[in-house]
Amino acid sequence: MSTTTSDSANSTPKGEKIRRREFVGTLTAAAIGASIVPARVLGGPKRTAPSDRINVAYIGLGTQGLRQLGDLLNIPEVQVVAVCDPQRRPDGYRDWSPTGLRDQIRQLIGNDQWNPGGGGTIPGGLENGREIVDAYYARNRPGQKLGGCRTYTDFRELFAQEKGLDAVQIMTPDHLHGVIAMAALKRNLAVTMHKPIANRLREGRKVIDQALRSDAVTHLQPWDINGSMDQIMVWINQGAIGELQEVHNWTYRPVWPQYSTVPTQTPPAPEGFDWNLWLGPEADRPYHPNYTNMVFRGWYDFGGGSMADMGYYSLWSVFEALKLEKPTVIDPCLSHVCGFREDGMAFKISNDYSFPLASSVRFKYPRTAERPAVDLVWYDGGMRPAVPPQFYEWKREFPSEGMMFKGDQGIIMAGFRLEDPYLLSGGKPAAATDATRAVAARAPRVRRFIEGVRKSQQIAGSFRQAWPITEAVNLYAAALRANHLLYYDAERMKVTNDEKADSYLDRHYRAGWELEDI
Repeated sequence: MSTTTSDSANSTPKGEKIRRREFVGTLTAAAIGASIVPARVLGGPKRTAPSDRINVAYIGLGTQGLRQLGDLLNIPEVQVVAVCDPQRRPDGYRDWSPTGLRDQIRQLIGNDQWNPGGGGTIPGGLENGREIVDAYYARNRPGQKLGGCRTYTDFRELFAQEKGLDAVQIMTPDHLHGVIAMAALKRNLAVTMHKPIANRLREGRKVIDQALRSDAVTHLQPWDINGSMDQIMVWINQGAIGELQEVHNWTYRPVWPQYSTVPTQTPPAPEGFDWNLWLGPEADRPYHPNYTNMVFRGWYDFGGGSMADMGYYSLWSVFEALKLEKPTVIDPCLSHVCGFREDGMAFKISNDYSFPLASSVRFKYPRTAERPAVDLVWYDGGMRPAVPPQFYEWKREFPSEGMMFKGDQGIIMAGFRLEDPYLLSGGKPAAATDATRAVAARAPRVRRFIEGVRKSQQIAGSFRQAWPITEAVNLYAAALRANHLLYYDAERMKVTNDEKADSYLDRHYRAGWELEDI
């Protein structure tokens, strides 16, 4: 294995309404440990005193990592002291725009001539990350002797070398989230991370358990973009749609290639790209660009599919409000791909390595003392629920993304992230509540996290409240991979009708990458 380098050194009577107070999830912020002396006391106005500075390591410098790096750099009390990525040079990156990210970086660092290098216009990688951090601080904090940003290709070396860290931000492909988060939490470092917590169910449970044992502040970033369930819960509790039966959430994603066959070519990895470190805990295989960067999320080994990509943004607050946990049945429906054999015979490709082009997955959540049984159905790839007849009567196009709450007497419609909810029978959008407006005004991405770290307080959107959605997105992947209905024992975290499908809930770690050894 290549080494890393551092460039500096249960039953409810039918008709009983769901009690809103019992369903809207809350997280009490409890202060842990000593408070931090405010900067205004030690450092003067508009200046952060050195003793107040929060030292952060930034891990994962692909296009999305670089896109969000500015959010952290713009926080005065933060210093990004180190960056980490197994790919050094900006070679082979893909994005939604040929120059959009480059231009965003130019604006951030105040240099309209900056280019990523590497023969292209799409930035990415370790060297670009360090350049951006150092250029930003040189321009915006010239009087502070911060020193250069240190670089690492292996997060394990970063944790061994960086003794003054307070927090990490994790922006890597999905398969590395759990192992890096576990390594940070074992060192009692605060963690902010892109979704998902892990792309294996039992690994996600272990990370959440570690967060519960630790007093470190944690933050899963999709919480900040979730919509409000307040108005919808008012209607449900008032009986406006009768007894809630189903929740439907659909998206047109994926908007990246989904490969139906495993790459057979073996091109060399780009110069400065440590493929072994990129694989991390996953099984060894030859490098291929169709595994990496934007398309990693389409592979069961490296990603979590469209539900892990987008469901955290749309469904997390739904899970909180309705207390959806411990599903018993997961029922997949998915597209397939066919090919021709050399003898000209058509055949269906047997695929347990990449997510389908389109799918729907139904989760059955049994009745509890607080609510009736509820089915949750996720759709992606352009699949969607049956169109209510009112849309045809109104000559209205059914949306390509959205949310629907179906009761035995009516339907609530909303946007994909719960925006603009309305009762279908009336067809009138509900007026925005104060709570709805507050969601739209949430601090961008990591500011709340940094405030939590500064005050040593847990925050809403922590790992501690993320188990039900983490459970669902990983069962979604396992059911699609198995390609048949699964029965699930939530208490044992076990698929009971298929041993192979049950194995999909675990990761088979390469030696040296086990969570116990990280």
